[in-house]
Amino acid sequence: MKGGGKLNVRLLSRGASFSSFFNVPSFQNPLLSVLNHADISSCLSVCGRNGNLRFGSSLHARIIKQVYSFDFESSEGTHNALFIWNSLLSMYSKCGELLDAVKLFDRMPVRDTVSWNTMLSGFSRNRDFDMVYRVFKLMRESECGGFDKATLTTILSACDCPNSSNLTKMIHALVFVGGFEQEITVGNALITSYFKCGCFSQGMQVFDEMLERNVITWTAVISGLAQNEYYEDSLKLFAQMRSCRSVNPNSLTYLSSLMACSGLQALKEGCKIHGLLWKLGMQSDLLIESSLMDLYSKCGNLEAAWQIFESAEELDEVSLTVILVAFAQNGLEDEAIQIFMRMVKSGIEIDPDMVSAVLGVFSIDTSLTLGKQIHSLIIKKNFIQNTYVSNGLINMYSKCGDLYDSHQIFCQMTRKNSISWNSMIAAFGRHGDAKRALQLYEEMRVKGIGPTDVTFLSLLHACSHAGLVEKGMDILESMTRDHGISPRSEHYACFVDMLGRAGLLKEAKTFIEGLPENPGVLVWQALLGACSKHGDSEMGKYAADQLHLAAPDSPAPYVLMSNMYSTEGKWKARAKTMKRMKEMGVAKEVGISWTEIKKKISSFVVGDRLHPQADIIYWILGGLLKHMKDEGYVPDKRYILYHLAQDGKD
Repeated sequence: MKGGGKLNVRLLSRGASFSSFFNVPSFQNPLLSVLNHADISSCLSVCGRNGNLRFGSSLHARIIKQVYSFDFESSEGTHNALFIWNSLLSMYSKCGELLDAVKLFDRMPVRDTVSWNTMLSGFSRNRDFDMVYRVFKLMRESECGGFDKATLTTILSACDCPNSSNLTKMIHALVFVGGFEQEITVGNALITSYFKCGCFSQGMQVFDEMLERNVITWTAVISGLAQNEYYEDSLKLFAQMRSCRSVNPNSLTYLSSLMACSGLQALKEGCKIHGLLWKLGMQSDLLIESSLMDLYSKCGNLEAAWQIFESAEELDEVSLTVILVAFAQNGLEDEAIQIFMRMVKSGIEIDPDMVSAVLGVFSIDTSLTLGKQIHSLIIKKNFIQNTYVSNGLINMYSKCGDLYDSHQIFCQMTRKNSISWNSMIAAFGRHGDAKRALQLYEEMRVKGIGPTDVTFLSLLHACSHAGLVEKGMDILESMTRDHGISPRSEHYACFVDMLGRAGLLKEAKTFIEGLPENPGVLVWQALLGACSKHGDSEMGKYAADQLHLAAPDSPAPYVLMSNMYSTEGKWKARAKTMKRMKEMGVAKEVGISWTEIKKKISSFVVGDRLHPQADIIYWILGGLLKHMKDEGYVPDKRYILYHLAQDGKD
């Protein structure tokens, strides 16, 4: 009969159906009365692996009814009892019933290291790290007292955030106390924990001191370096791993190396890894495909990313989100929105990351109606409590011109991060409400939220449009003085724009000359724009020459200088500028305007006749222009040079 019992256990271990064995109530199943402690332990292991709490608890009930009796006077009896109790602990914890596991643990008359390790593992699996630390402390204070390599690896798996660095170092000390420093699994766990805690040098030291390394060891370091943006070091170690030939990379190793390539935008190295994956037959792995799409999209090769997406035999949420972000990051906002809408219509499960990605592509020429439809989907899916989704809604509404709803989303958020505050400050600045932007900044500081460089960029933008020069100057100085944030060229350009709007062109030039770094394109473009606005062609020529040097292909110097020459009546200088622009082959960027009527966006450029209702539109515009002139309107011909010939006929 023992052979028959073992046979059933072996069949179950291979994944055979539970119906023939587990559907019989435990108290009526004759096989249970003949299984020994090892057989019962195997059955409990299968229950835990498959999440079959019903049969596992039935076995527990049968044990309580003393089908099995143990002689605690003998070491063999105690060992057998512990064997089954530990199996029960494991079964309950793997089935997610930690409360039952705790009750059983508390009632066990004897415990060993395996018992404590099982409880540690259960709490770690449930991400209840406070309990992990408390149980470990109780374990060290108990009669058992000892620990093994499984204890150490379990504790280290819970040390995965920056504030766990001290605990990781304490466990590292215990590794030496217990003599486990050459255990490869312990070394791997230490490396992983140190990198997750941000202690890179300690993680590398553990790696360097290991006498034996396996693929997990190498992958832990390569992955840790890539995840902490040490991309070059990660790729160098990957090359070193392949050159030593003692260990072959696995799929996780390749994933980490592809992450490093994406971070560096190293297309050449990424293509080499892609070739290796083809050679190994691993290119069809879902995670590998997603990483390859991410690599190619970040390197600007959207066609290659799309080919992988199209040829994929299976798609998941990760791959769909990657291709969505790929279109958004490469300026194909409309295509990104179309892909998202196809996903929704196809019944694909939408997650918060996808919604955040599509909200990120909304701009001032995107349909507000569509944005509201996505908002409705967010409410339906109960994603509104996701901070990043709410941040996306704030930006979407403000960019589409709806400041009220943008502010409503912000006020309703129960959890706000720095991005939330930055988004709302930017929204007020975008809509010209500098007063509320500055008020929100003060409220942000009171709440203890640290500003970022983006915060200051939004504040400078708001001050620029409101003419608050002194306040803007104070904000720029406070970046470094109070917060230790170094301004970027965008901040300097915004400040120059602010001075220029206020007519302080000489002050703007002096400010640029005193910058600690090369001003860059944005700064010179801001000065040139200010000179154009105030008609200062002399300083404008200086700014245009500097912008030519910084960006030879930019049309801005030609267009703005021609406007300035037109204003001053310097027609020969204007003609010379436009001729030079044509000789250089620089194309003027076409201005565009748009409006949304009945859920449809209509866009227009100067002299556009492509719109299906163009005749009606121009007839109405002609009538409006006539009425405006009758009321005394005089067109500003600095910026509407296209109509100069037309005006001569009036």
